[in-house]
Amino acid sequence: MWDDIMPQGSQTDVEFFNIDVPEEELEDLHRRLAATRWPSEELVEDRSQGVQLATMQELAHYWTTEYDWRTCEARLNALPQFTTEIDGVDIHFIHVKSRHENALPLIMTHGWPGSVIEMLETVGPLTDPTAHGGRAEDAFHLVLPSLPGYGFSGEPTELGWDSGRIARAWAELVGRLGYTRYVAQGGDVGALVTDVMGRQAPDGLVGIHLSLLAGAPFIVDQLPAESEQERAAHNALETFTKDGFGYFLEQSTRPQTIGYSLLDSPAGLAAWMLDHDTDSYYKISRAFVDDEPVGNLTQDHILDNIMLYWLTGTGASASRWYWETGRAAARETGQAPPAVSVPVGFTTFPDEIFPAPRSWVETVYPDVGYFNEVDEGGHFAAWEQPELFTAEIRTAFRPLR
Repeated sequence: MWDDIMPQGSQTDVEFFNIDVPEEELEDLHRRLAATRWPSEELVEDRSQGVQLATMQELAHYWTTEYDWRTCEARLNALPQFTTEIDGVDIHFIHVKSRHENALPLIMTHGWPGSVIEMLETVGPLTDPTAHGGRAEDAFHLVLPSLPGYGFSGEPTELGWDSGRIARAWAELVGRLGYTRYVAQGGDVGALVTDVMGRQAPDGLVGIHLSLLAGAPFIVDQLPAESEQERAAHNALETFTKDGFGYFLEQSTRPQTIGYSLLDSPAGLAAWMLDHDTDSYYKISRAFVDDEPVGNLTQDHILDNIMLYWLTGTGASASRWYWETGRAAARETGQAPPAVSVPVGFTTFPDEIFPAPRSWVETVYPDVGYFNEVDEGGHFAAWEQPELFTAEIRTAFRPLR
């Protein structure tokens, strides 16, 4: 079915992949949800004590009475999916080639608690722009890998899978698909991976685009705080690191401990994934409690993403990236990283955890080639606002074609 996408003449195996979850696993999920032991209601009006009981009970009700995994399964299987072993780990990826001549290859990397699900609405517009109000010359060949230990990718069985190793694996993947000139994009974990790709500068990489200044918490004392916008960004970053950093601390220090809960209780997994950042949480809560989704953050799409973690049992393995990254950062303390040697594009979304002003971006990327502040969107920009996100990707990479 996807023979035209397979690399030709490759000596390395790339295998077709199809999802077929046994019905017994879905029945087990429903039994576990029905047996959930709920905590008492929080004693505050907001999320300051964690994910609110009403949100979780509405989510669980919809999950068991209306949600249909088979719809998501069919949607994923309608796309060309593959696996290939890189550095001892089976990497799952979606690979959609554009029908337009001279399309630019693009590898996009998701983060935590995301997955390839958050990028699905961008597949059509990026690969077939003329069918979505764009121009043929803005077309991309799209590669969407699942991070090691996430989703349908294999779990690393040895230490060392930090952002640098993933970046090298992505360069190998793109080359294995036959691309000799490409660009990369990422947010959240994907922003760190993509940043490192820009610093490693593998052959063929001609530019990167980011939507999160991922290293900001580690260089906060170097970031300007003079303008009102800069001070607001500092306040947002300080609030996050003091009051919204719980998941980060747990996963960067004890990923195995939280893994027992994440693999045993679907409600526990969902709550842990929802408790990421304030803006995203309230938008997701609104979808379930008020049935008023923001952008593309619908009940079904939110549960599609949670299901990818539940069905693959990757709660612990996905968390280990934080442990690896924390130790890599400790080893590199005091060492200046190599400069990014390819053009950088950056889009600031207003509801991001800490919306980065241009001065912050220029502190990290002095030669930033494209910068824009848009009017909508938060941490899951591609998921929440796919049309706006797509427009930013097209514009940022247009000079590199």
